[in-house]
Amino acid sequence: MKFITKRIHAFLDYPVAIALIALPFLLGLGSSNPLALQLSVATGIAAFVLTLLTDHHLGAFKVIPYKFHLIVDFMVAIVFILAPFILSFEGIDAYYYWINGIAVLTVVSLHKAEIST
Repeated sequence: MKFITKRIHAFLDYPVAIALIALPFLLGLGSSNPLALQLSVATGIAAFVLTLLTDHHLGAFKVIPYKFHLIVDFMVAIVFILAPFILSFEGIDAYYYWINGIAVLTVVSLHKAEIST
């Protein structure tokens, strides 16, 4: 059952971007590898910019198609799931990326196709 609409997704984007920037500091990420902190912050900044540029009702500039935004989200989910293996993240560093990766993959998977008018 796919129920996440473009509108719901838009409302999730800004808080998620801010969380990706703030949570690594609050959780003390980076103990197994400093990249655990840096990757999340960089991704959060990129996600915020992507949301500003996306063609949905909360996008400020609407220059990036929403479908491309979903593709980027999917790629970020895969990177987050693989990062602990590739970058040797352990403990909270690894769990943080696995949980976020699975969450983003779930949101993208539950996206409801909308008919363009």
